[in-house]
Amino acid sequence: MSAQPQKILIADDDSSIRLVLSQAFSRLGYQVRATGNAATLLKWVSEGEGDLVVTDVVMPDENVFDVLPRIRKQRPKLPVIVMSAQNTLLTAVNAAEIGAFDYIPKPFDLDDMTATARRALARPADTETARAQARAMRDERLPLIGRSPPMQEVYRTIARLVGADLTVLILGESGAGKDLVARALHDLGRRRDGKFVVVSLAAVPRERVETELFGKGDGDYGKLIEADGGTLFLDEIGDMPLDAQTRLLRVFDGAETAINPRTGRRPNVRVIAATNRDLRGLIREGLFREDLYFRLNVAPLRLPPLRERTEDIPDLARAFLLRANREGLPAKTIDAGALERLKAHAWPGNVRELENLIRRVCALYAEETITARIVERELSEQATAPLGDEGPLTLTVLVERHLASYFADQPDGVPPPGLYDRVLEDVERPLIQLTLAATRGNQVRAAEVLGLNRNTLRKKIQELGVSMTRGRR
Repeated sequence: MSAQPQKILIADDDSSIRLVLSQAFSRLGYQVRATGNAATLLKWVSEGEGDLVVTDVVMPDENVFDVLPRIRKQRPKLPVIVMSAQNTLLTAVNAAEIGAFDYIPKPFDLDDMTATARRALARPADTETARAQARAMRDERLPLIGRSPPMQEVYRTIARLVGADLTVLILGESGAGKDLVARALHDLGRRRDGKFVVVSLAAVPRERVETELFGKGDGDYGKLIEADGGTLFLDEIGDMPLDAQTRLLRVFDGAETAINPRTGRRPNVRVIAATNRDLRGLIREGLFREDLYFRLNVAPLRLPPLRERTEDIPDLARAFLLRANREGLPAKTIDAGALERLKAHAWPGNVRELENLIRRVCALYAEETITARIVERELSEQATAPLGDEGPLTLTVLVERHLASYFADQPDGVPPPGLYDRVLEDVERPLIQLTLAATRGNQVRAAEVLGLNRNTLRKKIQELGVSMTRGRR
């Protein structure tokens, strides 16, 4: 006697989607029942029907996010695939929080849908491995990954900010994902149909920042005009020169004269800024305008470093393995020992460092399973040698360590163009600042100490935005 075919329950108020899914699943040999409302779906589930639910979020009578907890209570092992045309971070997070097997955005690929349904129907009875694999499939498509309390607070903050048009200042270490938060704020906000324009201030030579932002005429109108109607994301705002800070402040005050030639009006943009630097410290040093800081810090959002949310590392690692495989690297799994070793690492480069390590392991190791031994070897090789092996802790050693971590922190291991000039500026600014402090602001004496012509020193003070506060005599 042959086994009864598995039954899939479909709920969507769009009759064409119900038809397409019903035909596709029927061709694969499944029984199908379809409805256009949540009440009928809940009735079928309560009567014990169905081995899988495929449902839209927004139904005519009820939001499925309100129905799913009741389904989970009645039949906790019934897998549910959620689909939605509201392709947002919050939709995906909500689906994960209420225990959906997977979240599929509309419009969906029919092959992806049927493959996901097969996994849901074939999975072992609610084992932790199956749940982890399902989470990884879902997480790999999310801009932000993590279910830890610190990340839940980030999600709650994003949810509070998307309905407003406030200026946001994202605070967090390099590699923590500040750019992903900025993108989520744009994609979920009122300006989602406008452009999301990024200016990476750490990658733009200081003398070109104003031109990058405000243009130079002759058809070059700058990023401010390009972002009109959308969002201007100023990444690493702490690296912005003082002259450009002053002009940006004029934008907030409505005094900036820039006009969008397409509309004949001043540009209307939402500004989101991010920094890994202590802006208050820069204010004390005279390197950042306090009035601009208050304009930017309307809605601060702190993104936690990876070391404060190590419980997210298993989900991140599995999602990165899937992402690497989608990009052509060999498919791999990771065992519990390797995950524990990853959780014990300090992760100075944060999430980006973890993703780079996962990609490197996928590329370099033949083993199908990543073990603690492999992780230990990679972490040991990228760690700096002990002091006893390299001699005195010289400036050269410190610079080399810093640059090595900076290279490792980049998405593909290669920094943006203009690295040489940026590194020189990073060294020149504190060197000149300290020399001026030691000479109590005496430029003649400072030029002599530095071995520079006085005019050259004066030019560098202006270019680098070095504070000229004089010390007491």
